[in-house]
Amino acid sequence: MLPAQEFDLLLGTLAKAGYELVGPTLRHGVIGLGVIERAEDLPKGVADEHAPGNYRVRSDGSPGWFGYVVGQESWKRYLFPPEQTLFRAERDEHVVRFAGETPETRRRALLGVRGCDVAAIAKQARVFDAYDPGSSAYGAALAQTFVVAIDCSHPAATCFCTSMGSGPAADEGFDLALTEIASDTEHYFVLRTGSASGRRIAEKLTLEPATRLHREAASAVSGRAVELIERGLDKQAAKRLHADHPEHPRWETIGDRCLSCGNCTMVCPTCFCSRREDTITIDGTSAEQRLVWDSCFNRDFSLAGGIVRESIASRYRQWMTHKLSTWHEQFGESGCVGCGRCITWCPAGIDITQELAAMAGDRGAPP
Repeated sequence: MLPAQEFDLLLGTLAKAGYELVGPTLRHGVIGLGVIERAEDLPKGVADEHAPGNYRVRSDGSPGWFGYVVGQESWKRYLFPPEQTLFRAERDEHVVRFAGETPETRRRALLGVRGCDVAAIAKQARVFDAYDPGSSAYGAALAQTFVVAIDCSHPAATCFCTSMGSGPAADEGFDLALTEIASDTEHYFVLRTGSASGRRIAEKLTLEPATRLHREAASAVSGRAVELIERGLDKQAAKRLHADHPEHPRWETIGDRCLSCGNCTMVCPTCFCSRREDTITIDGTSAEQRLVWDSCFNRDFSLAGGIVRESIASRYRQWMTHKLSTWHEQFGESGCVGCGRCITWCPAGIDITQELAAMAGDRGAPP
């Protein structure tokens, strides 16, 4: 058990071990992610409310630091950056010189990773390893990353992690996992280790033995969170979505609402699409190629001699069927962790759990 007053010791121990600390911060009324140094940098007494196309932060008066759920940013930006320079080229009068860019592998400790995001990190690791076995830049960055998970206590109305087996508590994939107990009379963390690195850090902390009451309190947090989750998703129906409903009329109904803005893919912690961009200076003496995040909602995505998916409905179908269905064929599992970000941050309030249920329940729809 880690008393709250010793939390800065955890942060200091990680910093001394060479990790840059990244955690939740409150910026412009939104829970974001950024570099932190001490506990007072965390969003104390803050909760967030989620609904389709709606998000707001409010004060809940709690002494806790992790009463929120998730913001629009996922941790993938620290392992799979939104923009990376691949190589540069410089030209003088007679010679063109090329120089490759080595991906940054900064040591970072990610603090406050929810169970759904822990699962997302593991899913992306498997994706990138499938394309570049044993030597992906993602894998190299993950090897330098220390994950501190935080069990959810108050899931959002848009969460459905229980359906996807990814929360509200993290089961694996972390170095340390914490359950926060915060009330007017007590504030502490029940700590679990998940790796040799986690055990080494834990040994340097001022910990107190967790009593039966401490363990029961931690178990109650996760049990209460499970009971509070309102949404669900039928994993078997999702797996069959592409095969069962490729021409369902509801795709057009969704397309009429969807703005094709790509918000869902940008906030999703598992989306991995990217494109290469070439830029050149106006005098033609230097150029560079960058890898940047892309989205299947972009009209020219997968451009190959022409636009592949002209309609918005076809682009939404591509995203949803890949995420929930054909991902199984590629990677042997679903591409969704049930974090609910795609529902919250969709300007049109489109809810994939409702859309799947509508199609799966329509027995008279085209096969």
